[in-house]
Amino acid sequence: MIARFLYAATAALALVAPASAQDFAITNATVATGDGSEPVENATVVVQNGRVVAAGAGLATPAGVEVIDGTGKWITPGIFSAITTLGLVDVDGVSESNDTSAGRSPFSAALDVAPAINPASQQLLVARADGITRASIAPQPASGIFGGQGAVIDLGADAEPITKARAFQIVALGETGARLGGGGRTGTYAWLDNALHEAHAYAAGRWSGEDAELTRADAAALGPVVSGKQALYVHVERASDIREILQLRRDFPNLDLVLLGVSEGWLVADDIAAAGVPVIADPLDDLPTGFDQIAATQSNIGRMQKAGVKVAIGRMEGGTAEQPRNARQYAGNLVALTRVPGADGLSWGQALATITSIPAAISGFGGQLGTLAPGAIADVVMWDGDPLEVGSVPVAVFIDGVRQPVENHQTRLRERYRDLDESDLPKAYDW
Repeated sequence: MIARFLYAATAALALVAPASAQDFAITNATVATGDGSEPVENATVVVQNGRVVAAGAGLATPAGVEVIDGTGKWITPGIFSAITTLGLVDVDGVSESNDTSAGRSPFSAALDVAPAINPASQQLLVARADGITRASIAPQPASGIFGGQGAVIDLGADAEPITKARAFQIVALGETGARLGGGGRTGTYAWLDNALHEAHAYAAGRWSGEDAELTRADAAALGPVVSGKQALYVHVERASDIREILQLRRDFPNLDLVLLGVSEGWLVADDIAAAGVPVIADPLDDLPTGFDQIAATQSNIGRMQKAGVKVAIGRMEGGTAEQPRNARQYAGNLVALTRVPGADGLSWGQALATITSIPAAISGFGGQLGTLAPGAIADVVMWDGDPLEVGSVPVAVFIDGVRQPVENHQTRLRERYRDLDESDLPKAYDW
């Protein structure tokens, strides 16, 4: 109970402007608000008390605020990295530094990533230096089909990263779920159906624990899922599995579903759109890594969006090609797809929205994060060029209206060896 109160208090405080928030206006810049519209040249962004006051062309600069000349620069909302493991791992191959899963734990749905997130992780610092200001952090299912409860964090340079703890529950279906749930899809669906019914019984006070498959802690953790108070993020790829998941609401009408992966989503895009279920998709998957991704195509996101599905880019967790900071490049590639005959991509504004306002809205922060709309939290990034171009980098990053440091281990290594004299002894670290 104490932990629940502390997490609720932390989430509430995270949305209040910090005392050190700066009042500033960036003028003469190219501004993209993140809402799907195209960028506007010679525009201004005004921030006061940690919130966006206005963004657009022809704005007057309020008296008493710092004025930053944005000539030649681009201004966007901070990037929102959806479904990643930032802060949960330092070195992937070293189990002692990897808190992404708990394969030997007796618990699954009850696992909670919030206490394990390390705000000093170099992964967070590197991501912040590339314009990522918020992220949804997800555990990976390992001891069963449920992975546990994810959190939304900010990447600010302070010791309190949690924006919202216990923001969603993760469950894996498809081939991954089959492996974790008994060896086949039949076992996975039986496990999921039983778990949700047991959680419903627990929430209604009808659960004794006798002959139950769930632990008490797991049943309690799934209670908010069946009531719709906590979103259920479902990792699923195959079209037939997607259709099956959409039918879950027949028995559990309050489920707040979000689909992850969804490589074959374009085949059932109309069904997803009709159900009003948002998607966090792997960007530009075009080669199957399993039998549930046979119909993968780079046009997947574009086709789902065209059908009316709310789609965000996400699930970029680690390796060189999958670092969260590469999401900008993938969004740019979706723009390029519009020029490929027969392919379906996104406009520039739509592509930016997949890594800003849409993932924020899916996480429950629509209008508050991922946008430069009046009243939004002032997560703002100033770039030296088009942020969807590979060569562009941030020149200033603000979180909650506070300018953030962008130094990290990688930048220190760069400076250390920038003017290396090979006659020198190896330079010592200063800490």
